Amino acid sequence: MNPSTLARAGRPRDGAIDAAVLPVALRQLAARGLTALSVAAVAEEAGTTRPAIYRRWPTKLDLAVAAVAGLAEVDPPQATADPFADLVAEVAHFRRCIGDAGALALAGVMLQDGVDPVLRRKYREHLVTPRRARLRGCLRRGVEKGLLATDADLDIAVSLPTGSWYAYAVSGRPAPRDWAPRVSAQVWLACGGEVPG
Repeated sequence: MNPSTLARAGRPRDGAIDAAVLPVALRQLAARGLTALSVAAVAEEAGTTRPAIYRRWPTKLDLAVAAVAGLAEVDPPQATADPFADLVAEVAHFRRCIGDAGALALAGVMLQDGVDPVLRRKYREHLVTPRRARLRGCLRRGVEKGLLATDADLDIAVSLPTGSWYAYAVSGRPAPRDWAPRVSAQVWLACGGEVPG
């Protein structure tokens, strides 16, 4: 779903305002958390006004949900004939998204007890579920091509790359530069495959 469809219906949309506001809101949400997200601060940084934001997103929560939904549209990798290469590309895409968008703190916000269930549901629908589906698709294609074991535990396997990233973050150590191919190789091996090359 396009983030703009999460906004209130009404007058024709000004795409320039959406393009200015949503990245700012996402960055501030990731940096400050949902409670401290300020529509006034977003408006100032985005070069617009609070009324312009409220016309599109009636509450701060609506703005946060739309900003989070926008992360799901950052050029996800397309499937190719090489499922292992696809897995590496998907894991690298995850790294870029969580780093460039400052989304690690946002993931932490989603784990807090007081988070509105609507926001948490939208976060899962627009970020977690599509990512897991694409990771699973890479591994399923590997199984179908006879490259991975037919009894591979794909439910666990799709959690390994993101879990690895969060483990590095919690430990205070940066993930290595070659993290994406290395963690992809470990997932591939765990599913009974042989790492190409």
